[in-house]
Amino acid sequence: MEFVFFITGNVEHPLTIDPTVWIFDDRKVDLTTYFTESKKEEDSLTAYKKAISAQWDKEITEGAQPPSQTNDNRVSFKKEELLHGTFAMKLEPFLSHTKPVNPSALAIETTTGEMITLDWDKATSCLLKFSDNGKPLTENGPVHILYGDGSNLEAPITNVAKLIVK
Repeated sequence: MEFVFFITGNVEHPLTIDPTVWIFDDRKVDLTTYFTESKKEEDSLTAYKKAISAQWDKEITEGAQPPSQTNDNRVSFKKEELLHGTFAMKLEPFLSHTKPVNPSALAIETTTGEMITLDWDKATSCLLKFSDNGKPLTENGPVHILYGDGSNLEAPITNVAKLIVK
């Protein structure tokens, strides 16, 4: 079984994606709470302004700090969470990175030969489940596709081999 899948079709930049590295990605979402928590989405400009404002306030009250001479690019994570968590990534950033040309639908080709088609709006709200109880999806993976509303949480689309933008 391969641990990669592809995004191809009517795109400028086809992608080959390896979901085994997503466990350390800050964009992952915890599926144990994702569909039960209330979602409060903030646009990127508002988030940027809040971060800049907080940094400004810190520098005013504490003074500016010179850059550290050590490498601060450390991966921070909670080991227990990673060892036992169930995680997914949003599909939309990957689809937009391919620069689709006039997309209308997304066809999902599975390793079992099945072809499932979703309209574009539904496809962009989907999640890619890549971990279940701390383990990669090796039997029927590499990812499972969940609808953005969680309606197929108990029966996700499995055995994903390729996503084809139509």
